Amino acid sequence: MWGLVPLFWPLLKPAGAAEILAHRMVWSLAFVAVALIVVRRWQWAGELLRQPRRLALVTVAAAVITVNWGVYIWAVNSGHVVEASLGYFINPLVTIAMGVLLLKERLRPVQWVAVGIGVAAVLVLTIGYGRPPWISLCLAFSFAIYGLVKKKVNLGGVESLAAETAIQFLPALAYLLWLAGHGGSTFTDEGLGHSALLASTGIVTALPLVCFGAAAIRVPLSTLGLLQYMAPVFQFLLGILYFGEAMPPERWAGFALVWLALVLLTGDAWRSSVRTARTARSARTALALAAETGTPGTAETGTPGTAGPAPKAESVPSAVEAPDVSPLAKP
Repeated sequence: MWGLVPLFWPLLKPAGAAEILAHRMVWSLAFVAVALIVVRRWQWAGELLRQPRRLALVTVAAAVITVNWGVYIWAVNSGHVVEASLGYFINPLVTIAMGVLLLKERLRPVQWVAVGIGVAAVLVLTIGYGRPPWISLCLAFSFAIYGLVKKKVNLGGVESLAAETAIQFLPALAYLLWLAGHGGSTFTDEGLGHSALLASTGIVTALPLVCFGAAAIRVPLSTLGLLQYMAPVFQFLLGILYFGEAMPPERWAGFALVWLALVLLTGDAWRSSVRTARTARSARTALALAAETGTPGTAETGTPGTAGPAPKAESVPSAVEAPDVSPLAKP
């Protein structure tokens, strides 16, 4: 659904990107409010209101996702689908770079190489476009900042969307009312079908999120993370094959560098997860053997009879993890 969403936004013309964005905010809140009423999950709202710091972070997240949504809608309806897809390809690289700069995380050599290749890709694309790929960079950085903020907030997917759209609701509704008062609204002037399409922006926003939440508890994390690349792949193919956007050689070169960086990150993360799983199995085997023999054991060396702490599992890089944010930032 996220990969095919570029086919949806052009259907909303002649509404402009700002009007579409405002409707998306208003109708998304309506959709998730109904969902929360059905499942009777409201206790989180009271807890959030009693925590000003978390509420402030939700406000920041709402502001950042507003930028992300608005830029994406404008990009698609202005003929920049390929450049928009690039933003979600380079997002893992931007997320890793922000982890180093802001959270002082340490990278493995392969991750450093991947980030370096990503920087080179942006330079190549800058030459190819004759300007920095600002649409891609805006989408990538806004989504990375959103992820950083959401990591601190720690709300579930539907709850998160409800909180953020609740903050967006009044400004969005005020803008729509102002637009209608000045004769610029298309909601009531383009027929019932157009009105229904604008109202369905809430479904288009929330339904993929609900499906993602259902998948997150049923499939492995590494698989879920890899599936996230399907959306920009579909968007890229739509941009070339359906919308007929140009791809000169220098642009292919830039995309190829980005894909090379993602292959390196994915391979490194896969090896890391395999090592972690192998270490965990060795730890369980050693502890089981120690329990059978009555001898204190350790998982650190895999040798029973030596006391010591169990090893720490090596984390899988964010490049292939399911993001630690609600994926509503997707286009």
